[in-house]
Formats: sequence, C-alpha cells, structure tokens
Amino acid sequence: MDVGDGTGNGRYSTVVDVHGTVADGFEPVRDAFARNFEERGERGAAVAVHRDGLKVVDLWAGTADPYGTEPWTADTAQIVRSVTKGVAAAVPLLLQQRGQLDLDAPLGTYWPEFKAAGKERVLVRHLLNHRAGVPVLDTPLTPAQALDDVSGPEALAAQAPAWEPGTAHGYHAMTYSWLLAELVRRVGGRPIGRWIAEEIAAPLGLELWLGLPAGQGQQDRVGRIAEVRAPARPAAAGLRVRPKRSVTDAYADPDSLTRRAFAAVDPLPDENAPAYRAAGLPASGGIATARALSRFYAALIGPVDGRRLFVPATLTQARTEESAGPDRVLVVDTRFGLGYMLHGPACPLLSAGSFGHPGRGGSLAFADPEAGVGFGYVTNGLQQNVTADPRAQALVRALRGCLRGLGAETSGL
Repeated sequence: MDVGDGTGNGRYSTVVDVHGTVADGFEPVRDAFARNFEERGERGAAVAVHRDGLKVVDLWAGTADPYGTEPWTADTAQIVRSVTKGVAAAVPLLLQQRGQLDLDAPLGTYWPEFKAAGKERVLVRHLLNHRAGVPVLDTPLTPAQALDDVSGPEALAAQAPAWEPGTAHGYHAMTYSWLLAELVRRVGGRPIGRWIAEEIAAPLGLELWLGLPAGQGQQDRVGRIAEVRAPARPAAAGLRVRPKRSVTDAYADPDSLTRRAFAAVDPLPDENAPAYRAAGLPASGGIATARALSRFYAALIGPVDGRRLFVPATLTQARTEESAGPDRVLVVDTRFGLGYMLHGPACPLLSAGSFGHPGRGGSLAFADPEAGVGFGYVTNGLQQNVTADPRAQALVRALRGCLRGLGAETSGL
C-alpha cells in the first residue's frame, strides 16, 4: 500500500486490502471504507456497526502507524481524542440512573471548592451540556500537571467563568477532563477510568480504556496517531474543507476563547507517550477499537448479549437538546444533549435522533435509537477538522444508504 510522502501531495493508496466482515446488505460500507484509502488520504483505520445489538460491520485496513509499515490488525486500538467524551458522559448519567447523582444540583454540592470565583450556580448538567462557563484556564497547565489528577481540578476550582454559567454554551474541549473526573471521583468513589473499566468495559467485553493498563500486551496493540494533510477537493465527501473565515480567525487569535480552550495545556502533551495513554483524560485520552465503540453505543440504546446500559428515561435525557446555536468556543452552531453532540450541520450523524461524539482529526462514534444502530470509526491519520471528517461522513452516508435499502423505517434517513 502506497500512503504517500506525508506532504499531502503524494499518491495515497490505490490498492488496499480491507480485512474483516460485513453482513449482507452492508457491502456499501466496505466500499466506502476502501475509497477512503484511495481518495481521502486514509492511512490506517477501522469501522464497525452494530444493528439491534448484533455486529453487522467489522472492518480494518492500512497501517497501525500513519507513516509506518506494521499492519493494522483486528486487535489494533487507537487514541480516539474527543470521542472519549461520549464514553465518559455515560458515567454521570449512570450514576444519576442509580440515584447517586442529581443532575440539577449545584456542582458545589459534591465539590465544595468549585463554588469559588462566581461558580456557585454551576449545575451538574452544565458540565455535560457545555454551559459551565469554564472552557479556558487563565494559567494553562503543563503536560505533567494535566495528567496528575490534582492540578486540573484545583485550577478549575479557582477559575472565574468566562460567561455567566447556564446562559450560553461553548465547547469545553480540554477542561471537560478535570470537571468530569473530579465529579465522578467524589460521587462514584473511584477514578473515572476504573469506573468505566469495572462497570462498562468488563461486563460488555469492550476493548476500551480510559487509562491503558501497564502490561506490555495492551501497550503493544495500540497504534500511533499523527497529523496528516487531507487531499484536495473533490475527495472530501461533499463537505466544506476550507473553514469559514470567522473560524480561521478564532483559531489564529491567541486571546480568543477558541484558541485558549484548546491551549488549556501548554505545550500540548505527546498523545503517543505511555504516560498520556495511562492517564486516560476523559476529554481526549480514551483508547479503543472501532468495534468497542460500536458495541458501547449499541448497549446504550438496547440489549447487547443481554446487557443494556441506559434505561429509556436516561436515553431520552442523553439525546434531548440542552444547548443549541452559536458555540462560543467552536464559533459555529452546535447542538448538545447531556454529554453528547446531536445531529446537525456541524456534526452530521445518521439521522435527527442520533447522538454521539466526534474526535478532532477524524474518529467518530454514535448511536441512532430509531435505526437500532451503534457506530464506531477510528483513524490514526488526523486531518484538520473538529466535528465533521470527510472519511467518517462517507461511511455514515454509505450506512444510511444500506439502511434505506434494507427498508429501515427511520425518520430522517
């Protein structure tokens, strides 16, 4: 497989061996997956789909390192960046489902130190719908501080909000990690990574970690991620590839909320380093296979091998719109439920009822309850996008066509 020279000018793959299986009727997803390598600059990736609790797509191809030669195998896992947010969001919702957490209580009820600097009115739900008003830190953390479990929560407890909490929304790109981790530690009595390992990953048999175990067996199966240049149009699956001027300006301005939110850790940590993989930041440090993400989302909406995570009331809460319109950080219109992005122009999913989370650079995972679908896509070649990657969108469009062909009665498909 020829993956080019890393400049974006070379020839990407013209021939790729796609491994895995697809059920009858889902062959177009395999075709779209192969075309991502041929046309859209894919280097190494996997995609999986569950429907009504059963795996119907499980594919992988390319290399485990975007500039390497080791093949991506059935067991390869990757850092999935902000896809992690959707996995982590399940924890407070499950704590609420078990009667251990009140989403409408002030966060200071569980974390008294957080009430400082005008944040006494921040509710627990504001952490999940990105209305807490603390997407930035006046003094960014060092990489070591970001991973030490103490400095992040202390900095947020002292931080004054950037807007009156609850009155607007803005993506808490990095601070989401310490907000959620500290809440779960105080309410659930365990680090969030351990909570997920014991209550979600182990019961469902998921290849998914917030905090990769130190054993060499798990370390060796995780590939490496890297920034890569996307090919020029028209290979971008019909999406806008050039961002709006307002978005470009916001990322360029060191004083903007956008730039400061993504620079809450400065310099940025090495995401391939063992220390980062072990820390398992809830905003960005999750490691997973595509099939684990697909199975996780399938279990949020229905039984998978007899296990279901969300009861119907919790599922309704997760995907009911809580925030919509201009996002003060992303500078586009976004929609959020409780911890999950909702279908819309900024984050196109399968249909109007879908909920999930993208990862900056490419990865995507979501569920669509009406279609009975759980979807997971993982890539190691990170392209310049935040919420809508052309490779992921090509797969979603192919899946939508498959479901129509199979007669799925899903609104908006």
